[in-house]
Amino acid sequence: MTAPKFRRVLLKLSGESLGGSAGRGIDSAALRAVSSEIKRAAGAGVQMGVVVGAGNIWRGALRGEAIGRVTADYMGMLATVINALALQDALEDLGVQTRVQTAIEISKLAESYIRRRAVRHLEKGRVVIFAGGTGNPYFTTDTAAALRAVEIEAEVLPKATQVDGVYTDDPKQNPKARKLSRVTFMEAIRRRLRVMDATALTLCMENRMPIAVFALSVPGNIYRAARGGKVGTLITE
Repeated sequence: MTAPKFRRVLLKLSGESLGGSAGRGIDSAALRAVSSEIKRAAGAGVQMGVVVGAGNIWRGALRGEAIGRVTADYMGMLATVINALALQDALEDLGVQTRVQTAIEISKLAESYIRRRAVRHLEKGRVVIFAGGTGNPYFTTDTAAALRAVEIEAEVLPKATQVDGVYTDDPKQNPKARKLSRVTFMEAIRRRLRVMDATALTLCMENRMPIAVFALSVPGNIYRAARGGKVGTLITE
């Protein structure tokens, strides 16, 4: 086996990736599949951090008028903790040592996020799952992933999605949309390619954090992306 290109990565997973075909709740088969991929990458010598979303449990954008934005965002942060604990349990069941760190204090369930402690866990070969977003409302889990990637000095931010890369338009709506193998941060922001929100893209751009966007549904893609293989679309300077 060749040595991995990257020493440390921060994987961004959507909450829907744990929900199976329905994209809701936590599907055992989907959870097991994702965990197996993470185990394979970690077993190949890559230090793995993970940020998982909450769309399978709660989507703040659909909160309605009865729940304010701030409350809805905090509810979403709590939902990411649920997903993180599920992922932790599945990984531990596969023999992978893990730690969950949260941006909001829940001492009975997980460690509070401390950058130095997170890095130490990674150096010891543990998979660190970052939950609770940034700990602040008005920021997405994409932004949380960008922030954690920069903080732990990851070398790439792989983002697993429902499509196999970045397109010039929504490929589900526009059959003429073209897949891009590489795109710059400025182009992604200017053309509003909806890869990540503008805050996350800007943070990655300012800190030279490349993003690899790829399809989660293809077996082995997490492993390939974590090791620096060519998958999906690469967003760089």
